[in-house]
Amino acid sequence: MSPLLLALMFAGFGLVFGSFIGLVSLRLPQERGVIFGRSRCGGCDRPLPPQRMIPVVSYLLARGKCRDCGATIPLRYPLIELACAGVGAWAALSQPDLVSVAFTALLGWQLILLAVVDAEHFWLPDALTVPLLITGLIAATVLATGSLLHSVIGAVAGFMSLWLLALAYRRLRHREGMGGGDPILLAAGGAWVAWIGLPSVLLWASVSALSLVIARMVTGRAVSGQDRLPFGPFLAIGIWLTWLFGPLAL
Repeated sequence: MSPLLLALMFAGFGLVFGSFIGLVSLRLPQERGVIFGRSRCGGCDRPLPPQRMIPVVSYLLARGKCRDCGATIPLRYPLIELACAGVGAWAALSQPDLVSVAFTALLGWQLILLAVVDAEHFWLPDALTVPLLITGLIAATVLATGSLLHSVIGAVAGFMSLWLLALAYRRLRHREGMGGGDPILLAAGGAWVAWIGLPSVLLWASVSALSLVIARMVTGRAVSGQDRLPFGPFLAIGIWLTWLFGPLAL
């Protein structure tokens, strides 16, 4: 299969997964079932027929509004779908074989879901971080470039590094400075990129977070040490870039 055709195929998969991810990221924080139950309009609560749930296309045809009540459809849905399509195409164009493409796309889609949930709710649930860790260990076992031992060490080191940092901050400042899900997310990242990739993950994440803070300052928005900033999306960026490009030192 040609790389372009493979990229188109995984972009299509990404649109479908993106639609599911948009649903999960909405229902999971509300403690609603993510598998069963029909999708409904957020305005009039009417069930949505299948033809109104075609990724991106339905949003464009409806011009971003419910056809029954006129309520605005949040832009988050097509943006998540397009992001997942982009990740699928990126995976197909960056990996040498189909198995690596599949695992890379799976990693990217899981990271998008985690980043969205944390950005919107300051929450990294175990129901999402633990599966990411498990798939990372599976990838280390299946892929020729992986090492299960190095991934296990990476998972343990990733968890302990942020857990100890959070503990030290709590002891010194007498308040929480990091969510409980961040160490598990970095553990999952360590399972994917192995122990040697952890410094690169943290560097990418720190640079991304600092870039956002600088952007807020440049645009005139107030920035203080009391501001809450979800670290999960930045860790997701670090894990993704390290997986694609390898540890920066190498």
